[in-house]
Amino acid sequence: MNIKNTIAILFASATLALTASASASAAALDQFKTFVSGTKSARGEFTQTQVRSSKTAKANPPSTGTFVFARPGKFIWTYQKPFEQVLQADGETMYIYDKDLNQVTSKKLGNALGSSPAAILFGSNDLGKNFTLAEAGTRDGLEWLSATPKTKDTTFEQIGIGLKDGVPQAMELKDNFGQTTMLKFTSFQRNPALAANAFRFEAPKGAEVVSQ
Repeated sequence: MNIKNTIAILFASATLALTASASASAAALDQFKTFVSGTKSARGEFTQTQVRSSKTAKANPPSTGTFVFARPGKFIWTYQKPFEQVLQADGETMYIYDKDLNQVTSKKLGNALGSSPAAILFGSNDLGKNFTLAEAGTRDGLEWLSATPKTKDTTFEQIGIGLKDGVPQAMELKDNFGQTTMLKFTSFQRNPALAANAFRFEAPKGAEVVSQ
């Protein structure tokens, strides 16, 4: 799956959220609920990799970038390497800027977060409305939680969230095509001070703007 397809999958649909301050030994569900209730905004860095389905399968190079969000529905997700691309939402409209094409695609956010992985970070607090949650044990030093979308109208079969010290450290996204994408978060800052207009989008000069 190429980076553009992965981006489209990540943000095609979604809605959820949480807060932080638990020990690493606490159950994942407890940590996640605390994270949602106490984290209104955050920023950090991410690495995105596709898990190979077999030893012979060719994996895409890792993608890296930064993110910042404020609930509900405001975020800037910036891919820096290997391709530059920005996904940004102001709570009402989502914009996808492709630097190589110098094109901006805009669409109404609406219920786009729903049962997608984006909802876990950027959505509202009503997690149980869209997901069935279950403890998923300890792995790689993290406490894992599984979130299974209740609706069948979604690209993902299951989403795993790995937590430590009350903060999401990783997400494991299993889609309906048998592919798994891993997101790892670093430099996670909870509730940073953000300007009132931090999520207002301005199209780059000369970029073509397409509405959907």
